[in-house]
Amino acid sequence: MTHAVETPTAVELTLAKLTTQALSIRARLGHVLLLLAALAMSTLIFALLVTEPALPEHTRAALLLMLLIGLSWSTYAVWVLKNRLSLLATQAIVAGRMAVAFSALFTAAAMTAAIVSARPAPYIAAGVGTLQLGFAVHLLQRAGRRFRALQQRRQQLEKEIG
Repeated sequence: MTHAVETPTAVELTLAKLTTQALSIRARLGHVLLLLAALAMSTLIFALLVTEPALPEHTRAALLLMLLIGLSWSTYAVWVLKNRLSLLATQAIVAGRMAVAFSALFTAAAMTAAIVSARPAPYIAAGVGTLQLGFAVHLLQRAGRRFRALQQRRQQLEKEIG
C-alpha cells in the first residue's frame, strides 16, 4: 500500500517561512557588534573595579550596575546569535524592554545626582537620559506593533490551514 505524499499548500509554506525566518546578515552583524561593544565595556569596567580599590562606594555601586548592564546586553546578543531566528520579532521586544529599563535607570540616577549635588552636569545627563528613554519607548512600541502584526498574520494562516 502506498501513501501519497502531501505537498504543502501556499498557506503552510507562508506559515513555515513566518515562524522560521532567519536573521538577516545585517541583523547578525549588528548583534555581533553589540556583543563586542558590550564585552569591551564590561571588561573595562571590571578592570577598573579590580585595579582601583579606593573608589568611593557610590562610584563602585554605579560601576557594578554598569557592569551588569553590559553583561545583560552581552547575554542578549549571544541569545539572538545562538537562535539565529527572528522568533516572530521577540528579540526586538526583549531589546526594547531592556533599553527602556536601562534608560529609565540611568535617567533616575542622573536626576538623583542632580538633586543631591545641585550641580548642572547631572541635569544635562538627566536630559540626555530622558531623550534616550523617549527613543527606547518609541522602539519598544514599534517592536510591539510589529510583533502583534506578525502574531495576527500567524493566527490568520493557522486558521486557513486548520
